[in-house]
Amino acid sequence: AFYGPKIDFVVRDVIGREWQLGTIQVDYNLPERFDLTYIGPDNRPHRPVMIHRAPFGSWERFIGVLIEHFAGAFPTWLAPEQVRVLPVSEKTSDYATMVHQRLRALGVRAELDDSNERLQARIRTAAEMKIPYLFIVGPRDQEQRAVSVRAHGIQKDLGAAPLDTLLDTLETEIGTRGERTVTGELFGTVE
Repeated sequence: AFYGPKIDFVVRDVIGREWQLGTIQVDYNLPERFDLTYIGPDNRPHRPVMIHRAPFGSWERFIGVLIEHFAGAFPTWLAPEQVRVLPVSEKTSDYATMVHQRLRALGVRAELDDSNERLQARIRTAAEMKIPYLFIVGPRDQEQRAVSVRAHGIQKDLGAAPLDTLLDTLETEIGTRGERTVTGELFGTVE
């Protein structure tokens, strides 16, 4: 069956492979088979032209290419979990809960991990999940109303930042879908 002209959109992933995602195709066949008509400005019936479109192709393929492109380490605005809050001990659990609630109130996709595992194990788990930011809350952070920050891809603790400043910067980073402003503006770290 002849459909008509077709445009395929092909993208290249990070390792150079090409994937067809979107497609737009003109179809002259189906309007005739379904006996579709419309009344034109001349008050006479006309056969329409059908356009098939799938701007992203299959969603599964699109998501697969997206995951491969970022190697699972999504930018903050796109990450399913943007921040994980980790209290150092039970003593800072209430403050960590408050930090978590403030993040959620801003619309940040954040989780609180106050499990009984050792802190290093919780940090390792979050790093394996490629969560963009870890907010680690210790006694000094609690006293200073601050949060210690780790960013995925940077193999060190970035230090502490005042909570309000950190939340403002994070909200801007996510809202503008920009590069990591938390690491750059607050800590002067370039990835």
